[in-house]
Amino acid sequence: MKVAIGGPLKLGFRPWVEGLENIPAEGPAILASNHLSFSDSFFLPAVLDRKVTFIAKAEYFTTPGLKGKLTAAFFKGVGQLPVDRSGSRGAGEAAIKSGIEVLERGELFGIYPEGTRSPDGRLYRGKPGGLARVALATGAPVLPVAMIDTEKIQPPGKVMPKLMRPGIRIGKPLDFGRYQGMEHDRFVLRALTDEVMYEIMKLSGQEYVDMYATAAKRQIADAAKAEAKAEKEAKAEREAMAEKEAKENKGGGVERPAS
Repeated sequence: MKVAIGGPLKLGFRPWVEGLENIPAEGPAILASNHLSFSDSFFLPAVLDRKVTFIAKAEYFTTPGLKGKLTAAFFKGVGQLPVDRSGSRGAGEAAIKSGIEVLERGELFGIYPEGTRSPDGRLYRGKPGGLARVALATGAPVLPVAMIDTEKIQPPGKVMPKLMRPGIRIGKPLDFGRYQGMEHDRFVLRALTDEVMYEIMKLSGQEYVDMYATAAKRQIADAAKAEAKAEKEAKAEREAMAEKEAKENKGGGVERPAS
C-alpha cells in the first residue's frame, strides 16, 4: 500500500529531499516535523525507505460506508495510527502511549510538536507534553524535519491540488540522553521541545512565533467573526439609512405654484 501511494506521489509531485542520510537504517527514531499541510503525513513517508507512523484521529478509521472504508485503507497505507481523542487529556495521553509502542518496536515515529497545522505558514511554539515525554521515555534520537511549500499544494478551499515540487529537509539526530530520568520536570520538557523547534526553524527558514498555533487559530477565528459582525452591522445601518431617505423623498415633495 505504501508503494501504491508513495509511487504516484513521487511521480506526480517530484518532492526534493535533503538529509536522507540522517535517517537510521534500523532502530527507533522520532521524526519531529513542522506542520503546514494535510499532505505532510503523506509526502514524508513517501520519500523514506522505512515505515514511519503518525497519529491520526480515530474518526478517519471508523466512518461507515464505502467512502469510510477507502479513507481508512488510505490512512493505514501511509502509516497513520488511529488514536481516540475523547476526553480532556485523551488525545495527548493516547498519542504518547502509541508513540512509545511504535518506538519500542524499533520503528520510526512521526510527530508534529506544534500540535496542529500552522494557520499562516509560520512556525509556532512546540507543545512539550508529547514530543519530549516520548523522547525521554524511550531514549530514541529526535530528527528535526522541515516540510517546505506543502501548504501551497492545496490551500484551504481548493479541491484540486496544484502540481508543484514540495521539499523536505531532515536534520541530524539530536540526543537528549542528558535529560534521562527527568521526564517529570516541566522545565526540562520545555527546554527539549524548544531545542527541537529551533532546529526545525533553521531547516525550514520559517518565521518563529512564540505562541501556540491553537491560540493563533482562535485569534484568527475571533478576528474573522468580529469583522463579519462589523460588516453585518454596517450593512444594516446602510440599509436603514437608505430606507429612511426613500421615505423622506416619497413624502417630502415640494408643491409647485400654479402658472
